[in-house]
Amino acid sequence: MFEHSENPRVYGLPPGADFPARLVDGLLGRTSGTQPEALARVTILVNTRRMQRRIKYLFSIGKPRLLPRIGLVTDLDALVPDADLPPSLPQLRRKLEISALVGKLLEAEPEIAPRSAVVALTESLLALIDEMQGEGLAPEALLDLDTGDLTGHWERSLKFLSIVRSYTTAAGREFLDPEARRLCAAELLQDSWDTRPPQDPIIVAGSTGSRGITAQVMRAVARLPQGAVILPGFDFEMPEPVFLSLTDQANASKGVEDHPQYRFAKFLTALELSPKQVPCWHGVDNRKSRNQLISLSLRPAPVTGQWLSEGPKLGDLSERTSGLTLVEAPDPKSESIAIAVALRKAIDLNQTAALITPDRTLGRRVAAALKRWDVVPDDSAGRPLALTAPGRFLRLVANLVGKPTDPIDLIAALKHPLAVSGQNDRGSHLRLTRELELYLRKSGNVTVLPEIIASFSKTRSEGETAWGVWLASWLKTVASAGGSTFRAHLAHHIDASEALASGGTDGAGKLWEQSAGRDVLKLIAQFQAEADYPGPL
Repeated sequence: MFEHSENPRVYGLPPGADFPARLVDGLLGRTSGTQPEALARVTILVNTRRMQRRIKYLFSIGKPRLLPRIGLVTDLDALVPDADLPPSLPQLRRKLEISALVGKLLEAEPEIAPRSAVVALTESLLALIDEMQGEGLAPEALLDLDTGDLTGHWERSLKFLSIVRSYTTAAGREFLDPEARRLCAAELLQDSWDTRPPQDPIIVAGSTGSRGITAQVMRAVARLPQGAVILPGFDFEMPEPVFLSLTDQANASKGVEDHPQYRFAKFLTALELSPKQVPCWHGVDNRKSRNQLISLSLRPAPVTGQWLSEGPKLGDLSERTSGLTLVEAPDPKSESIAIAVALRKAIDLNQTAALITPDRTLGRRVAAALKRWDVVPDDSAGRPLALTAPGRFLRLVANLVGKPTDPIDLIAALKHPLAVSGQNDRGSHLRLTRELELYLRKSGNVTVLPEIIASFSKTRSEGETAWGVWLASWLKTVASAGGSTFRAHLAHHIDASEALASGGTDGAGKLWEQSAGRDVLKLIAQFQAEADYPGPL
């Protein structure tokens, strides 16, 4: 499919291009007039499942044809099926093991952070471990960092970071961390290709090479006889000297690593290619005039003086900025509503629209605003299980488990739509909950005891007394300690949640009925499978 080349084969597509569509069109153009199986011999490696689905869809809407293999660039097992590597350590087990180590450290060194920071510290440590293993760095590299005047702070940090070394170098581990295993697979893949390079086309498309392992695979593919890498959002308008300056060590302290083109510059430098040696994969840049403006506006900090020298050459900017709107919202609510209205207008015009933001809170606000028009956006990041109805319900119950009952936490749990969802007469439950809330406010108790619920029940009718008896019994159970192991605490939490959801009947009410409930149930099954790894609490 590709002509012989002495240089690694790298293509690009400009910002604003429909990457999956241009990828498919270019691939069909290069295989037109060939044997039908030529396309089926092609392997495309993309960086997200969303792009994988989109490419498959674009192929499906054309005439019947044999399709290429479309996989993920992170799924290296498919490329090295015979690799004899230890299995990957389950993510949840890693998190539980690290959290246990963090908890022990905070008990011994409470000045490092409060106990409530265990989860956040665990997440940060896991991210650090993944990044170091992905870049092939040993834990000892942390000791070589230049800490300057932060000696005291760094000594405390080293106590925390010592977990990385103790965890990654622990003897007798039967599993590899996901990134460490992926790195081993990438090295085996490169050795295999160096010995017997595949002759069928392999294309890595849509990845920026931001992770070390991915960049390594991209370099290996670009050097194959029939390999190619297609870079997304490649700036064809940036002058070559400016592009090359991104990897200049003299500019390392000037923030150039944050530039959108830095990863591409680093990738091309590793392949000994210049930006002029990166042709467009397919088609023409229909947004060339706007991309020229954007390219100039995003010049690296050391050369922002070019705004003055090259800006006037752009001439009238009205055409280059046509269709752009600047909205300066006074508050987050107005911002989300303005975006939702713009998306709603696009639907009225039968257009495709997207919101691109790293702010997950803003994304949720916009999704909530779109509900007024019954518009459900396709969120690429998904919805956190903790924010679904069963997720929120389980969190509310968790606030009550194993400690004195706070009136606000109790009423919030009782008012949740999944509470007492196993009974037909949920209206009575809500009415009694509101009356209990008023009773607790008048009594001024800071802790709700079963005796207080019993006192409240004495003023009710005979039928309503049964509700108070059930609630007092449930409250006594939920406030008790769940045991000394994580497995016991987990079982205690789930039992308490199901009991509140059922309202005293058999089953778990509607807690696990919807898709979100089933997803939470799957997550609980994973917790149950790994529940022994944190050890005693």
